[in-house]
Amino acid sequence: MAVVPHVSVLSSQYLDQYCSACAAPSSESGLKRCPKCKTVYYCNQVCQNRDWMWHKHECSALQTWAAAAPSQEVSVPGDAIRCLGRTLWASQKEGLDSSWAREIRMMQSNRSAIPPSSFESHAQLAHFVVRYLGVSTPAELEPYGLGSAGDLVDLISRFTTNTFTLMSFTLTPIGICIAPTVAFANHSCDPNAAIVFPRTPGTPAGKEPSLNLIALREIPPGKEVRIAYVDTTLPKGLRQNELQETYNFTCRCKLCNKPPPVDLREALWCPKKCGGTCPIPTEEDSLSRCQKCKAVVADVDAVLDAVRVGQEALDKATSLQFKDSAKSRQLTTNIIPILISAGLTPSSHPLLAMTHLHQELLIASLPSSLTQDILNDVIRTAAKYCAGLQGLLPKGHPVRVVALGELGKLLAVDEPAPRTDATQTAVAQFPPSGPPRLKLAYDTLVRAHEELLIGFGNENGGGQVGADVRDAAVRLEQELGIWTAGIRDTLKDTMAAGRAKWQ
Repeated sequence: MAVVPHVSVLSSQYLDQYCSACAAPSSESGLKRCPKCKTVYYCNQVCQNRDWMWHKHECSALQTWAAAAPSQEVSVPGDAIRCLGRTLWASQKEGLDSSWAREIRMMQSNRSAIPPSSFESHAQLAHFVVRYLGVSTPAELEPYGLGSAGDLVDLISRFTTNTFTLMSFTLTPIGICIAPTVAFANHSCDPNAAIVFPRTPGTPAGKEPSLNLIALREIPPGKEVRIAYVDTTLPKGLRQNELQETYNFTCRCKLCNKPPPVDLREALWCPKKCGGTCPIPTEEDSLSRCQKCKAVVADVDAVLDAVRVGQEALDKATSLQFKDSAKSRQLTTNIIPILISAGLTPSSHPLLAMTHLHQELLIASLPSSLTQDILNDVIRTAAKYCAGLQGLLPKGHPVRVVALGELGKLLAVDEPAPRTDATQTAVAQFPPSGPPRLKLAYDTLVRAHEELLIGFGNENGGGQVGADVRDAAVRLEQELGIWTAGIRDTLKDTMAAGRAKWQ
């Protein structure tokens, strides 16, 4: 199932990096900025003209907002404000009785069950939306179908409950969008479907961004399609908190109601190193045994301290990722060894999330003069992240396959200083060097492409990521073929020289 969202907006930090009409990333020729508001950007005139129905009112609203902003940091309203603004302007344009507007109103509202903790945020958002629209009296809201303050609260409740993350084809969150049809899909922490934006090559810009609902496994007739509203690599407690806070319900899926004896999201390696795992102890239940050999985790306080420090560091490093990446990278570099020494498995939280963040930071800071040690460090981090995901996400899950494709492409990067025979050791090293690395890169990319056909759609060919991975695999196949032919020719020459010697 593929639909173009009713409304989509980019997050402020990506407004100059993606097209505000089709959400395509900037090309080599760059994007064209709106000459009036100087805030939104487009691929070309075609995209700008297509978006004018939305941007006509938005353009002047952005200018008014920027003129009144006390500082440059708040000169652009948040994506929630801009998304709600576009929704109301479009409802007015399409007509309040149009199917477009009715579909918006059909989305579920949790107004009657909004928790007290959300009152302030909803009230603040309502205030900013009214200000953004440029209205000053309740009567001025009626053309938008808002006859009372309750109607505005209803709209905001529908928005917070049904909004999807707008993602790039590599799953980078770049904004938010509203797609009423897909919003009918309910949640499960073990979903049978996922949402992606594959950007299949050849798709017209007028049909982008294309939100695709992809089945991760066969769904029998009559079986409900379920997606994940939250990150399912998080442990149960964090998932439940987020679902309650944002969507106001308690999940009772199989994973939550009948979790495994040891959930890998909250697991330690056996203290006796038997290869088994133990649940991470808690303050309420400090007794933790290995499920295999029954060994008891002795230093519970050390584990609890490591997990607490790790979570605090993860929150801090995440907040600094784009503000002070060096400080963020320092945090991940220092904390990951602490979590590993505490015995956390690669899939455990917060180690898995910290590893992923560390990988992103390392890739973002890659120098132009790449060294072998730096490249190997990034590859090892990517491999650890992939290993952590393998135990949590099913084959074909978009997050898993994008990580696998990333690892394959990193392995395919030309080595600045490959190891020679003299530096090879009897102990297997990861990542390998030379032809074995190319073979591993090829195998990883082929595997990633097979899974991409599941996670991003077989009919889409795996989308843009699938095309990129397929092209990388073809290049490696050619390179490996040249290397194999070279070895074959060398062996023939050596044999021929040997025969000539003995003649």
